[in-house]
Amino acid sequence: MSRYYCLIAGLPDITLEDTKLAYSVADFKLELAPVLTDRDQQIMYWYYLKYDNRNILSFLKNITSEDNLLDSRGNFSKAEIVEAYNLTKKKERIPKTSKIPAYISKFIQAYVTRLENEESIKFHVLEDQLASFYFEEAMTCGNVFLSAWFEMNLNIGNLLAAFNCRKYGLDKEHFIIGDNEIAKHLRHTRARDFHFGDSIEYMRELLQVIEEKEPIIREKRLDVLRWKWIDEQTFFTTFDIENVLAYMLRLEMIERWFMLDKVRGGVTFRQLVSDMKRESAKTLEEFKENNK
Repeated sequence: MSRYYCLIAGLPDITLEDTKLAYSVADFKLELAPVLTDRDQQIMYWYYLKYDNRNILSFLKNITSEDNLLDSRGNFSKAEIVEAYNLTKKKERIPKTSKIPAYISKFIQAYVTRLENEESIKFHVLEDQLASFYFEEAMTCGNVFLSAWFEMNLNIGNLLAAFNCRKYGLDKEHFIIGDNEIAKHLRHTRARDFHFGDSIEYMRELLQVIEEKEPIIREKRLDVLRWKWIDEQTFFTTFDIENVLAYMLRLEMIERWFMLDKVRGGVTFRQLVSDMKRESAKTLEEFKENNK
């Protein structure tokens, strides 16, 4: 197992409350390229695929545009995406030497089939389909920490979808993606608390967060929960690839909020962390009282 003592020891400390970027995700990606082993580069490849997913959707939405700029944080160039699309459209196989993973080939094929059958293209449906393909394959990436991260985010997305479907009277079948145990359970349960019990360590806290009515505050609280999960999962892996991944995940959260309008945020992360600690303590006390 590779250790990255110099890399990790030299990284500046970061918190969700930071108002300046220590690195951008793109800059950190460039710094990692000459340092990581081939095996660990492959693990990072799975993380970067999330940006390729956005690039694929952007390309398909604006397929005739010359100004279709792609996110540099992805693995694939525009030329590689165009080649994969053209080969699929001509019903030719994407070469095995291509870096394009099977789930993207499968998605492009489904898109081309819709075009050939003159079906209406609903991009929010395509986005859900691509996400479902991605999570299904990414959870087999071979790294326990990253697989668990993918699954947690799949669960968060599905729980939010189930909550909103119940709130607005929508059919959950159209919004819950993936096929793990949580997805299967959410499709069929009618329980108000979705009846998870203590099967998932972060579920009790997550159920509190999703009931937050203000969307921006809810999103921030979700990132507080994610940050806490990362800290717990990497406590004993200080100089391993898991800690490199953890730093990248934290950077992405900071970068995302940094790019948003600060005025819209309303509540600082420091306040949110404090509030969540109080709520967790209150929930724990209630749990003890009910189980005396």
